[in-house]
Amino acid sequence: MTPGTSSYRGRLAPSPTGYLHLGHARTFWVAQERARAAGGTLVLRNEDLDAMRFKLEFVDAMLEDLKWFGFEWQEGPDCGGSFGPYSQSERRDVYVAALEKLRTGGFIYPCTCSRKDIAAAARAPHAADDDEPIYPGTCRQNRKSEIVNRKFAWRFRVPDGETISFVDGNFGLQQFVAGKDFGDFVVWRHDYVPAYQLSVAVDDAAMQITEVVRGADLLKSTARQLLLYRALGFKPPRFFHCPLMTDEAGVRLAKRHDALSLRTLKAKDASPESLRLNW
Repeated sequence: MTPGTSSYRGRLAPSPTGYLHLGHARTFWVAQERARAAGGTLVLRNEDLDAMRFKLEFVDAMLEDLKWFGFEWQEGPDCGGSFGPYSQSERRDVYVAALEKLRTGGFIYPCTCSRKDIAAAARAPHAADDDEPIYPGTCRQNRKSEIVNRKFAWRFRVPDGETISFVDGNFGLQQFVAGKDFGDFVVWRHDYVPAYQLSVAVDDAAMQITEVVRGADLLKSTARQLLLYRALGFKPPRFFHCPLMTDEAGVRLAKRHDALSLRTLKAKDASPESLRLNW
């Protein structure tokens, strides 16, 4: 099948906060291969909401490195498409509308807790592959009208005790208990920026993504996002999570692994074909 001849829509969603490494490439390659096998469309989305770490040079490098490695997408910030804009920094109105829907539906509440407050009061430590400790519910009774001249984030109230289940295309049945495996999570940061969970769920729905391929470190995020899909009335996509790539010491690759960045490998005249040889 030729690209775009089926209803399958996959995506690559890199964040320009550093140079892409070989682990990104392997997961993205799985996404591309699954889209190709289905004769579907591959979307490139530039997740550039993190103004603290985002650099324009990383956007240019991201596009160059992906093309060098052999990626081909049919929609994206460089080529357009029917579901643009494809850079998250240009999609704020979409996130604001979703936030208002959550607010009017009673799904979220304002939270004035700092990271230090949460770390000190959290009911359980967060797992190594997840970036949020379980929130203790300190601000659950807050009302926006009661918060004057204080910074706050909007936090999603999870249904405590409910088991969130989904069948992953790679790892099979996954089950997480709300309030136990993960707690109330931030959907809008105190610096007025949409948080990852909200922006990703909203964009995947708006861009009509039918399957999300990403790393296994985001399995728990999928449970959170399924709650957002439900609250917003969106149909969720299918999910396929890939094992994470590690270095020689068994540490999962991160953007600080400069030696295994695509940019460094390209400078050393490595060929994309040789790098993909064992995949």
